[in-house]
Amino acid sequence: MAIENEKFEELMMEVMDKTEKTLTVLNSEYVSIRAGRANPHILDKVLVDYYGTPTPINQVGNLSVTEGRCLVIAPWDSSMLKVIEKQLLAENIGITPSNDGKVIRLVFPMLTEERRKELVKQIKKLAEDSKVAVRNVRRDAMDALKKMKNDKELSEDEHAVCEKDVDKVIAETVEKIDKLCADKEKDIMIV
Repeated sequence: MAIENEKFEELMMEVMDKTEKTLTVLNSEYVSIRAGRANPHILDKVLVDYYGTPTPINQVGNLSVTEGRCLVIAPWDSSMLKVIEKQLLAENIGITPSNDGKVIRLVFPMLTEERRKELVKQIKKLAEDSKVAVRNVRRDAMDALKKMKNDKELSEDEHAVCEKDVDKVIAETVEKIDKLCADKEKDIMIV
């Protein structure tokens, strides 16, 4: 940022903040997509009723991965087994829980080639949605810069420099989105 303008600096902070949030949301969406291996993060959004309070599963027991494809939930309070099992069925995560009276097991099936391709399409759609969000951030920033120029808060040269700075941040974010997408696609396609 070569321009010493308080409004522009605020605008750049806002652009960086929004692009980081977009990346964070995309990352959390990718984490919840299962890739044929047991991943405790698919349960991050599942809340169980723990003595009247909606509580994440990882706060009512231990989550562990065994044999690469089996996720074991061992609640600290054995009376929670039925509650957790019922909630997992209600959440429709695509895996049927098995309860042996001590722990709940979620066995992740191997993904078929067709299912892998569907997941890759889903991953690419999420990446494209993130790019759209980033482009909207760019559009809003460019509108703000144009207003600053029209209000004589920025000269023509400063306006051009500011636009380049915004474009640079946006381009870097799009690169990061592409990398996240490629990494997740590679992860899904590994048999």
